[in-house]
Amino acid sequence: MTTWLHADRMRPWLIGLLGCCAASALGAPHDHAPPVILAPGYEELQFVPPAAGSYQLPSMGAAADGPTLDTLGEPGRLYDFLGDKATVLSFIFTTCNDVNGCPLATYVMSGVQKAVLKDPDLVDQVRIVSFSFDPENDTPEVLGRYGDQFRAEGFDWEFVTTASEDALRPTLDAYDQWVIRDYDEAGNYLGTMSHILRVYLIDGDRRIRNIYSTSYLHADTVVNDLRTLLMQ
Repeated sequence: MTTWLHADRMRPWLIGLLGCCAASALGAPHDHAPPVILAPGYEELQFVPPAAGSYQLPSMGAAADGPTLDTLGEPGRLYDFLGDKATVLSFIFTTCNDVNGCPLATYVMSGVQKAVLKDPDLVDQVRIVSFSFDPENDTPEVLGRYGDQFRAEGFDWEFVTTASEDALRPTLDAYDQWVIRDYDEAGNYLGTMSHILRVYLIDGDRRIRNIYSTSYLHADTVVNDLRTLLMQ
């Protein structure tokens, strides 16, 4: 049985993913796990961002559409979640164990949610969409349980997947989100994959206005960009 972690307890769990540097009975130093550097999104922002509205976020092209399944298993389209609000779209899978991958995206989205809920100018104007690229394991039921651990009551944070990998592929290609699945010698999917982290800021006209990578993804910068976007 999988146990999901509430956002408030997420950071200690992420640190745990790095491995404790437990020594052997002899205390041999070479038994310590190698250190893992956490992405900037886990720490306090190390610079003062420009004032919201003092800079531009030029269009980077149209956001793509594609088929989806929500957490109730209802079919829809990605465009159902784009267009009426400023949207932050991330591609994840729930069993990712790369601390600087999908767990980072969910951690940062939790921080965005917290900040937006405190800002009356943003709270009804922002949506978060977490799109799983592992339809085999991330069924609507699994995504529903996962999302319930992070989404605040009443907040517009949607968790979606697709019915199959074939249905998913055109959407991943359109967003330049490459994913390489791991298979055993018999061709069975092992439930792990390599991927890049991309998070998209999309405006009310379904245009991409920013793309965040691991080194740039931080709740403070995303919220600053949301405020800037809604001022334009």
